[in-house]
Amino acid sequence: MLLTIDVGNTQIYVGVFDGDDIKASFRRASSGAVTSDELGVFILQALHANAIAARDIKDIAISSVVPALTRSIVNCAVKYFNVKPFVAGPGVKTSVKVPKGHVNGLGADRVCDIEAAMALQPGKNLIIMDFGTANTFCAVSKTGVYLGGAIAAGIGMSMNALANGAALLSNVEIKNPGRAAGMTTAAQLQAGLFYSGLGAAKEICARLARECFKGQKYISVGTGGFGRLYESEGIFDVYAPDLVLTGLKALAAKNAKGKKRR
Repeated sequence: MLLTIDVGNTQIYVGVFDGDDIKASFRRASSGAVTSDELGVFILQALHANAIAARDIKDIAISSVVPALTRSIVNCAVKYFNVKPFVAGPGVKTSVKVPKGHVNGLGADRVCDIEAAMALQPGKNLIIMDFGTANTFCAVSKTGVYLGGAIAAGIGMSMNALANGAALLSNVEIKNPGRAAGMTTAAQLQAGLFYSGLGAAKEICARLARECFKGQKYISVGTGGFGRLYESEGIFDVYAPDLVLTGLKALAAKNAKGKKRR
């Protein structure tokens, strides 16, 4: 089995693949200092809860946008699973073609998203939307060339900014309120958060389509922790909640030659 670990700014998202199928997935907060032992205990307990034996984990793949946690994750893999993990990053083999001089425009998580989306919709122009701590948008040509994208504050980050910056506002449940005309402060916050995120996604996608595809057809792929909020809003042709883990699996397989178990 393959253990995939996506380290984001808010959460660590872990998935266990048995062949091409995800046998289990689980999350924990990534904020603050996290030791390799804390991560090891968390993963072992989660595996046990899902009836997966640690000895069945033969490979581990890591995508991280939090450099301070990457070393802890790597040490966890070696100490608790006796596996030298694959770490997505600069220099790895990928199907994504990034124009020379623009490689810094993509983090490991976005490369994973694109890798998976290209496999999911081969030969198609793509706009990939990942709703997490930040909302990221990537435009990719049908031949796999990265054409550019955008980054915006995620809905959770926007809520925290309002709660921390305005004395009379506080955190609310993040959900679709069903209407923009809220009658309570909480409902109005929910409306503002939900519909501003939706409106921004529509505007950015429309502009990416015009700038990058110039009238050509494209497929929009949605993913991310908050992506499900917008699943029924008509902005995705495809919703793939485990896109980053699937892409990480593909990258690990592409780069597997020469990797040895410790």
